[in-house]
Amino acid sequence: MAPRFLTLADVTETLNISSAQAYALVRSGELPAIQVGGRGQWRVEAAELEAYISRMYEQTRQRVKSGHFEE
Repeated sequence: MAPRFLTLADVTETLNISSAQAYALVRSGELPAIQVGGRGQWRVEAAELEAYISRMYEQTRQRVKSGHFEE
């Protein structure tokens, strides 16, 4: 069974981004996450990560369709 919550390291690996980029996504609220434990470690629910990916696909489709995209 896949874990319900992922670490930011898991997110960085899945999205192939830096840890600073993953942290920025969480801090901005673009990628919903929770803080757990005494040290406030960030955790992202796997379903939220999948929803984020789906939103990014849709935004990309809209940009391409409208001709507003960067290469």
